[in-house]
Amino acid sequence: MGSPFGLVGAILRSAHRVATRLFAQEGDGRIEDRTVDRVQLARTVLGAAATIALILAYNVEPNRWEDAAYGGAAQLIVAPFVLIIAAPLVIIGFIYYAPPHLRPHLRSRLRAPLKAVGWYVLTLVVIGGILVPTALTVNADDGKSWWEYVLAVASLIVIVWGLPFFFMASLYSARSAFNSAQVHPMLPPVLTMTLVWVFAAFSLIGDGMPAGPPVVQFCSALGGPLSLTAVSLWELRRMRTRFGVTLRA
Repeated sequence: MGSPFGLVGAILRSAHRVATRLFAQEGDGRIEDRTVDRVQLARTVLGAAATIALILAYNVEPNRWEDAAYGGAAQLIVAPFVLIIAAPLVIIGFIYYAPPHLRPHLRSRLRAPLKAVGWYVLTLVVIGGILVPTALTVNADDGKSWWEYVLAVASLIVIVWGLPFFFMASLYSARSAFNSAQVHPMLPPVLTMTLVWVFAAFSLIGDGMPAGPPVVQFCSALGGPLSLTAVSLWELRRMRTRFGVTLRA
């Protein structure tokens, strides 16, 4: 704690602890399957390696690495917002597909994801409610009043602790789909498939097809969504065959 690295580590651990408690609580119904975890990790590593190889081979833009980094960070930040918009439609269809006698039970378990969404929105409101007024009103050249000092201290806290917390909250919200496993264990992979295809559509609409021959363009544009969809469908099948979990029960 006496060194700068110790202080930074303490701040990150504190932000991580709170983010985990709020956004990574998947409930008692979560299926622990280490095989699925290893396959997901392998798919992520292979996908990253394939992306790097395609950039090196076919992307001739001088700022290609910066664009890739910014694109990945943007997807991480945007993912919770896409989930907030798309997840209600998926969950409504999910509950509607369930047998009538199970629907009240599933609806009663919506409190956990709604609570996680509420905390995420509150985080955005607090960060924006502090940083925006500070940027608009606090001027280092004039004499400061007491409320400017309060805003400055609050902004410092937001930058030092709030922004790392927001980054981790976005990561865990996207990964757990706002704790949706507490509604049903099969909801996270279903929402993950929805999220990845929404991002693929946005990417094609905004940037068009990537560089390279037609086969490389197809693999670059659809390889990620297709591979993630395959892993998610396999995960759903393992839930059904190994753990007896189905969409109808």
